[in-house]
Amino acid sequence: MQKDFVKLELSKEAMKTFGYQIVDAIVEHHHTQKEKPPVALKSREEMDSIFLEEAPEGPMDEKEVLDFVLDKVMTNSTLISHPKMYSFVPGPSNFISVMADALATGYNVFSGGWVTSPSASELEIITIQWLLKMFGFPQKMGGGIFTSGGSMANLTALTTARRIKCGQDFSKAVIYLSDQAHSSNIKAIRVLGFKKEQIRIIPTDIEFKFAINKLKSCISRDRLEGLHPFCVIATSGTTNTGTVDPLSKLAKVCKEEDIWFHIDGAYGGAAILSPKGKKLLKGINKADSLTIDPHKWMFQPYEMGCLLVRNHKHLSHTFTEKPEYLRDIEGNTSEINFYDHGIQLTRRFRALKFYMSIKTFGLQAFRDAISYGIDLAEKVESHLRKSKSWEVVFPATLAIINFRFNSIRIELSEEELDEINQYISAKVVASREALLVTTILQGQVVLRMCLINPRTTFEDVKDTLAQCRKFANQFLEKKKVLS
Repeated sequence: MQKDFVKLELSKEAMKTFGYQIVDAIVEHHHTQKEKPPVALKSREEMDSIFLEEAPEGPMDEKEVLDFVLDKVMTNSTLISHPKMYSFVPGPSNFISVMADALATGYNVFSGGWVTSPSASELEIITIQWLLKMFGFPQKMGGGIFTSGGSMANLTALTTARRIKCGQDFSKAVIYLSDQAHSSNIKAIRVLGFKKEQIRIIPTDIEFKFAINKLKSCISRDRLEGLHPFCVIATSGTTNTGTVDPLSKLAKVCKEEDIWFHIDGAYGGAAILSPKGKKLLKGINKADSLTIDPHKWMFQPYEMGCLLVRNHKHLSHTFTEKPEYLRDIEGNTSEINFYDHGIQLTRRFRALKFYMSIKTFGLQAFRDAISYGIDLAEKVESHLRKSKSWEVVFPATLAIINFRFNSIRIELSEEELDEINQYISAKVVASREALLVTTILQGQVVLRMCLINPRTTFEDVKDTLAQCRKFANQFLEKKKVLS
């Protein structure tokens, strides 16, 4: 008998067979995903027609269940790691980390406290130390924690900033961020209970960078009104353009004003590993707290975000609770219980995938992969500038390039230019051959490519641009405009 229904178990041989089938499927996917359409387009009605059913009372053969999942679930998911996934922030991932996640899940490691898993806690300490060194944070006093992603890292950072700078009373506290800051910061601010009038969204300059003088003026006005400026959120690698705020100047303002300086580097922080990125990120080491997202440009599978802080005690002072049911597993001060450093009590073993992939490939491979993305975007920019059909709206920055169709041979109004670029995006997505969507810059609809996937080639991009040009011609023919 292969199943023990009461114990929810398979026999040893059945487990092996089932496990090998899953590994085979993952390997085949990694090997062939470039040949698959990256975009999944299905309506709720179509999904309901496939999956909607009551929870079954009786058993089903595990192979049948797996075959159904591979055929219906995995084929109806957008391939975030596909070479022609250009939109939002791709998730290139890597196979070693995928298998590490399988190990962590298979052993069901609880990574909250030292006593429950000293090795998991130790690996989190070690890998956090690696990251502190990468970003120039103090290694003796610095600390951090792995989170589900950048959103939770930002929430953890802002909770810490509020506790350290405001104590129990934050009724007069004011927080500052730019109009290009990631939406997760606004969500975190709302979750923390701040009112709309406690939030200052500072306009950016023509390069989409945090405007220093506007920030200074705003802080001065708030102090004159008896308010308490307590936190500035800067961005190292905005989602729209890859822009890095003037970090050193912002750090100076925060130091002079005794304000917590948080940097959201969820997108661009990893660029510190490349020579060009390190130059752009000058001043990132001056943050009180820094969000990075290894599941973006450090090529880890979801979910893996990270918060680094200059002083690890700020985390424990913010999040430590002492319930009686945990009193026997407190450990000594060097044995970190990570549930005392963040919001989650129950935590999965996230450090393992980062640890195993760095050990397997080495940091230099990660440096080269990140540099490749930056160089590829710059190469695409050069290619676009040589064309009579494309306008570069914002130059390649940290592997992001913004452009639009705007042929010098055709006169189109701004409204028509917005319409044609929106049409190009919609048709590319509908073709399922690539995922390329728009954003808004300076009131214009533009096409945006994020090129952090080291498996994306220049030929991939040229193929997609040719496809875009074909759809532009379709639009012009419909409008009876000759190109």
